[in-house]
Amino acid sequence: MSFLAAIRFLTVFPVIQRREFSAEEVGRSSVWFSLIGLLLGGILVGVDSLLDGHLEEPVINVLLIIAMAVMTGAFHLDGFGDTCDGMFLRRPAEERLRIMSDSRVGGFGVVGLCCLLLLKFAALGALPHDWRWIGLLVMPVVGRWTMVYLLFFFRYARESGKGVVFKKNVTWWRVALSTVIAAAIVAIAGGWGGVALMGAVGLIILLLAIYVNHGLKGLTGDTYGAANEMAEVLVLVLLPVIFRATHGGCLFD
Repeated sequence: MSFLAAIRFLTVFPVIQRREFSAEEVGRSSVWFSLIGLLLGGILVGVDSLLDGHLEEPVINVLLIIAMAVMTGAFHLDGFGDTCDGMFLRRPAEERLRIMSDSRVGGFGVVGLCCLLLLKFAALGALPHDWRWIGLLVMPVVGRWTMVYLLFFFRYARESGKGVVFKKNVTWWRVALSTVIAAAIVAIAGGWGGVALMGAVGLIILLLAIYVNHGLKGLTGDTYGAANEMAEVLVLVLLPVIFRATHGGCLFD
């Protein structure tokens, strides 16, 4: 049931169920986040393959970004915008948290979202064709994996919110299993280059989380979503660099 809860929480896909998921089931679902990323990545690869040869690549890239936003209900993009609004203001932690809880997006959020989407579009266009499917596949996997280990290693900054139930139920073995699942996926898709890519992105996100944690005295649901978005774009940006250095490629090539 926790797997279905993960689908319900991270996507807009319909889930057939006879009852509502309990808070514990939702909280335990973090162990499956990497697999949900694989599901999303597989859909992106399929859409890209279907459209290849029928539309120009820039148009396909825009449609892929839109597809990702639609499949996730723009959930993490909203968190990224709220995080930008809070973190780019020189205010006390309490006021930053209050600003981030506002449903309205401020100027910093709008600028941040525009920069993020432009960078994602440019990075998709810069991917070498042979590695394009790898980037699309592992991007959502690594993004959702980062949320799991951040849940475990950092305190939650609010007394209530969606992140509380995950924070209470995340355990070291759930983090370990999620990491094994994500590492297996990126290793099969990208070989040692994929593993190096996952490690590099994980380290950068950890450093960014330390900075955010200092400003907010903890992390929130918004910052988890922001970490996911940052991890996704980092995968696309760093993949060509790391794969050229490691001669990365599918283990089955």
